[in-house]
Amino acid sequence: MAKNKVYALTVSGLVQGVGFRPFIHRIANELGLKGTVSYAHQGVRLFVAASPEERNLLINRIRTEHPFAAHITRLSYESTDLDEDDFDRFTLLYNHQTSGEETQVPPDIAVCPDCLRDRMTQPHRMSNPFVSCAHCGPRYSITKSLPYERSQTTLADFPLCSTCQEEFNDLRNRRFLAQPIGCNQCGPHYYATYKEKTMTDYEELLRLSAHLLLKGEVIACKGLGGYYLVCDATQESAVEKIRRLKRQKRKPFAVMFRDLDHLKVYAYTEPMEEQCLTSWRRPIVLLRQRGYLAASVNSGMHTLGCLLPYLPIHYDWFSRTGLPALAMTSVNERNLPIRTSASDLEAEWNGEVALWLHHNLPIYNRVEDSILQVCGGQPCMLRLSRGYVPEPLFVDTQTEGILAFGAEHSGSIALGKGETILTSPYLGDITQRETARFYKETLAHLETLFHFTPTQLVCDADPDYFSSQEAEHRTISQTLPLLRVQHHHAHAAACMAEHGLQEPVIALVMDDQGLGEDGTEWGGEFLHCDRRRSQRLAHFESIPIPGGEPIEPWRMAVAYLWHYFQEEPEGVPFPTDFVNRIGKERLSRVERTLEEGTNQCSASAGRLLDAISSLLGICDVATYRNEAAILLEQAALSERNAYAYPLSAEGNEISFRPLFEALLHDIANNVPTSLLAARFHTTLATLLLQKTRLLIRRTKTKQVVLSGTCFQNKLLTETVRKQFQAAGIRLYIPQRIPCNDSGIAVGQLIIAAAQQEQEA
Repeated sequence: MAKNKVYALTVSGLVQGVGFRPFIHRIANELGLKGTVSYAHQGVRLFVAASPEERNLLINRIRTEHPFAAHITRLSYESTDLDEDDFDRFTLLYNHQTSGEETQVPPDIAVCPDCLRDRMTQPHRMSNPFVSCAHCGPRYSITKSLPYERSQTTLADFPLCSTCQEEFNDLRNRRFLAQPIGCNQCGPHYYATYKEKTMTDYEELLRLSAHLLLKGEVIACKGLGGYYLVCDATQESAVEKIRRLKRQKRKPFAVMFRDLDHLKVYAYTEPMEEQCLTSWRRPIVLLRQRGYLAASVNSGMHTLGCLLPYLPIHYDWFSRTGLPALAMTSVNERNLPIRTSASDLEAEWNGEVALWLHHNLPIYNRVEDSILQVCGGQPCMLRLSRGYVPEPLFVDTQTEGILAFGAEHSGSIALGKGETILTSPYLGDITQRETARFYKETLAHLETLFHFTPTQLVCDADPDYFSSQEAEHRTISQTLPLLRVQHHHAHAAACMAEHGLQEPVIALVMDDQGLGEDGTEWGGEFLHCDRRRSQRLAHFESIPIPGGEPIEPWRMAVAYLWHYFQEEPEGVPFPTDFVNRIGKERLSRVERTLEEGTNQCSASAGRLLDAISSLLGICDVATYRNEAAILLEQAALSERNAYAYPLSAEGNEISFRPLFEALLHDIANNVPTSLLAARFHTTLATLLLQKTRLLIRRTKTKQVVLSGTCFQNKLLTETVRKQFQAAGIRLYIPQRIPCNDSGIAVGQLIIAAAQQEQEA
């Protein structure tokens, strides 16, 4: 009988730390194959003696039957010079302990159905709140360094009991080599102090916490990535307590529902949204609201941030209370990172938080919940964190040694390893001192975790960013080259990297601000760029910004109206209602500053949205970042088929005077605010299409990418997508990499990689 060939199969993607090698071992033995499976750089490597038919069957089963948390990016094979007789059976090689081939840390994975059953049937895991296996449980949040094994995690101080150790060593067991496993004997454990009584019995803690939730109290609980506040989402007084604690007047809270059926009572869902909600990643998904919870959950908005349980304790709360929904938000003060230690707040919030539930498993890498929305049938990330980080982004170029420092208001970090990019979780506004410390802490953790030594640094071109200053410090202290990248080029490059675009594109980048090449603030940009260089083809008209940071959108409304109508004989035509809300004295004060001509100017699309939101009476003073733009979108959601106002796309600088003239006319004629908001969205989308058509003819470039914070607006993004689709223009939208500033680091890194490749 002729011998089988020996093939080398390489599987890349999320295939380390998710039970992939035992899975391969099982199906290879079922097929009667001989060979080996082991970790390889950025994946798993198989040697298998097989006929071509057996090889194809193996590949097909790998693609269709892999563990649910695994994600295959690439699967390739090649013939080798090895001989079938080199193998006597199929063997799993334990190379992760010595070879350094393990290069991935999986994201934290929601508890799986099998483990939920185990805690009802296995004596040593009855009701265990930390149950996990090779297919689920904490990963990134507890991992200190690679290789990924128990001794390198915060579970190192929790030795396995004999029963768990036996499971860990049994290749046939679901917990084979599952690093985070444990039981009621091994730990970890929850504990709390209530009315000066220390409680360690989990069932007792559950009964107490369920009782308090039903009474309308607020409890705090340590989760996977930090502490979070919890209350009954149907009780207004309970939700208001959380608002007082966090000092957040209107920012919406996420809501965890008992299950998908209960969620559908309160929100409309589409198939892709349901797929995201029920996936092992368990993100928060923004949905159209259907039924009403406590009013303060989302302060009258038409959308609701929804998620499903992902920890055993979540399932226990719903089981004990019978509640349909729990409001949840991280324990932190406004714009600060999630807390992993809460001793100071526990004392400060004494009396307001009825119970603090702690556990003794240290959190090494703190992570918040991820947030996404579905646009055009595809998930689009808004906050990349738990369940997604640090899953590698596979790219088509060499990135080794490149460290990208990101932007500022939505901070992130990116590391280049081989042909992958590893991103940090969402870091927040690093202008805040505590968040800046979190930024530096995360950078140090990532470098340690991935044994990363940078050889090239890249940051934003704005020298005032904290992230840029950190890069400057590093380049001096370590004598490393530093590349400064224009902000909006980085936005565009991130989308290009995600979609594998190499050729030049037209990039529509709409955001709040970013330092332009001419030293002014940009933000409404039409770029012609590739991964190495960018050219500004057109932009929104630059408008003076009165009062600096736009926490008061009414100031931008004044600025736009003054800019366009200051020369009118009767003065600036402020609407009567606008004057009554703001006051003549404040309006005059801002007009005087504008007349002095000392204000910084900006071409920002975000500032335009602020101005429109205030002019329409939707949001004059913002209580959180981008609130005015968010509420402007919300106001438009009830309208359909709103027409566009006439607006010229000619020229390199786009004036919005015709838009404001039309809006002032409609406001004077008492056109409903919702309709005005909808007409604005249609107008902006139509303008983007018209201008893009002109630029395509001018540059002969046919690929178009979108990016920038303004495209977090689902209504705007969907309207643009539909218009471009109808016009036959190929449009690429950020999906895995956020369109906001937390995607900047990826763009910076891919630009640095492209320039390195060109120089080589």
